[in-house]
Amino acid sequence: MRIIALSTLKAFWENHQEYTDAREQTLAWYRFTLKADWSAPDEVKRDFGNASILKDGRVVFNIAGNKYRLVVWINYVYRVVYVRFIGTHKQYDKIDAQTI
Repeated sequence: MRIIALSTLKAFWENHQEYTDAREQTLAWYRFTLKADWSAPDEVKRDFGNASILKDGRVVFNIAGNKYRLVVWINYVYRVVYVRFIGTHKQYDKIDAQTI
């Protein structure tokens, strides 16, 4: 899979000292996803059983023992994953994961 954008993930832990514990888990997700070849949501669920599949290609991943949420939009046809949001549960509760 191609992932857009690693810079969003890096900014999360580099710009906020309190989120540095997300770094290794987020990079582990990133490395795994780069090697994935998902053509459908059920393939994401196979690899990440705790991922929440939303409509229209949106997926929510739990990061760092469910401490953080990562929202992506996946274009399965072109094998592209667009990072839309990463944050704490409290921050996640303030967004609409379907439209962010």
